[in-house]
Amino acid sequence: MDIIFHYPPELTQLLIDTIPLLCRSKRDVLLFFKGAGVPQDLWDDLDMRVRNDRKNIHKYEIVRTVLTRLNEQGERTLRERREVLKRVVECEDFSTCWPSDQLKVKGLVAETRRVVDVKDSFTRMKQEQDRERRTRVAETTKREETAERRRAEIRLIKRDLFALFSESNPQKRGKALESVLNRMFKADGILIRDAFTVKGMQGEGVVEQIDGVVEISGHVYLVEMKWWASPLGKAEVSEHLVNVYHRGQTRGICISHSGFTGPAITICREGLRESVFVLCELEEIVMLLERNEDHLEFWRAKIHAAITHKNPLFRPLMER
Repeated sequence: MDIIFHYPPELTQLLIDTIPLLCRSKRDVLLFFKGAGVPQDLWDDLDMRVRNDRKNIHKYEIVRTVLTRLNEQGERTLRERREVLKRVVECEDFSTCWPSDQLKVKGLVAETRRVVDVKDSFTRMKQEQDRERRTRVAETTKREETAERRRAEIRLIKRDLFALFSESNPQKRGKALESVLNRMFKADGILIRDAFTVKGMQGEGVVEQIDGVVEISGHVYLVEMKWWASPLGKAEVSEHLVNVYHRGQTRGICISHSGFTGPAITICREGLRESVFVLCELEEIVMLLERNEDHLEFWRAKIHAAITHKNPLFRPLMER
């Protein structure tokens, strides 16, 4: 039974009115508290008065004094307060009461139960509200910590991407671009797999080189990343188109530092009949990071333009 830490005033008064009627004598009142486990030092002086001067002490005074002392003890006597209240609200046999008191004490016990039920209900509601508040605070804190970790990672990604513009080794720069952009996809929670190679049967060597795999809105995209000095032509994007076509429902994304030639864009537009294919220029990624734009919305806008308008090279940040 959930009990209020301290008896509130209305409950205290009910107990003061009820316990004396449950006990026929002053000695019985002391035995009631002793049976509830109330420490003897809280009622020993009252016992002495009952023994030596019983006419000048009343049952109500005994109950009031003991309950007041129990309340004052705080947490130390929490168990005893619960037990006193438990013995009152669970009382079903009133044969030990004076016959003239039985109807009155039945009503007081019933009222005590009602007050306890109300108090316990409010206590449970408050506990539930506190639990929900703690849960909300924990969730908010977790979201804020996750967001801050992502912001910190994006700052590092931005720094490393911009550093590539001063790298003179094309091969090293291209490999580093894969790593940086895959980290960006990972920070957005859409990276499925980093760069990997697909090998053929014995003697065939490497069949395919996949720079990354991402999942956007439930669809899997193979990602190709290129840092060339000249725009990617039809032959270069066609190779990636073939990799996509050979995987059924897979879609494709091609990111190029140097842009795309007209024929490359045309072949991708025609390829939209077979699968969704999105072209992206590295300049768009730079702008995305500089502006701190929503990354997923950026990709969804490009995908929507490819599907709806058959435009594989839609630039959402430049169209505003």
